[in-house]
Amino acid sequence: MTEPEISQQTVLSRREGAVCIWTLNRPDQRNSITPALTRELRAAVKAFEADDSLRVAVLHGAGRVFCAGMDLKAVSDPASHEVIFGEGRFAGFVDLPRRKPVIAAVHGAAMGGGLEVMLACDMAVAERGTRFALPEPKVGLVAAAGGIIRLAARLPAAKARELVLTGRLFEAEEAEQLGLVTRVTEPGGALAEALRLAAEIAGNAPLSVTASLQLLRAAEAAAEAAQWPENEAVLRGLLASDDAREGPLAFAEKREPRWSGR
Repeated sequence: MTEPEISQQTVLSRREGAVCIWTLNRPDQRNSITPALTRELRAAVKAFEADDSLRVAVLHGAGRVFCAGMDLKAVSDPASHEVIFGEGRFAGFVDLPRRKPVIAAVHGAAMGGGLEVMLACDMAVAERGTRFALPEPKVGLVAAAGGIIRLAARLPAAKARELVLTGRLFEAEEAEQLGLVTRVTEPGGALAEALRLAAEIAGNAPLSVTASLQLLRAAEAAAEAAQWPENEAVLRGLLASDDAREGPLAFAEKREPRWSGR
């Protein structure tokens, strides 16, 4: 694959045969999503889609966790709106059109937007001990990067409401039981297992794979398309609230938030 003309600082791309491997590369910041990472991930996906010799991609994170979502300290910065509302929506990825399969290799934690990035992949492999959550209600925000839309579509209604409204942590075994991850491995094994799965898919006829994936995605794509406009309207309204400013501020100051309901 021709390397995209982008900085390799926050997203690294390499290939193994017909498999493309993307690494979120902000380990000291728990691979939190920034405008730069958003631009690089979007460009990496487009380069992968344009290269007919690549058939499957694997997305994983450097360091101790897969992705901690968006840096809450930057959420009120106008520049952060590129992360949320730019092409492909959150991280330039969660609503970016794709023909080819992407597998998430998840370890450590996938929190908030990190879980939403995982849910935007076609499959996920997770290590035992990996923690997941959509904790946005705890900081005055909403999981509007596809998290609510996709959990509502994939889980029983009561379970989706529990996870979304409490923001509670759950681990890889529960994620597998809920059907949110495909396979669970021992610690340290997610990337290798995702690559085995990717190689198995890449060994099949490429037109069959893309056609099959197109059909698999068709029903959910129709449902999601109808929900994204309302999702964006709700998010924009919430971001303008006092509570949306208070939550990240309290997080940064390491104190309990003082909610006003406004």
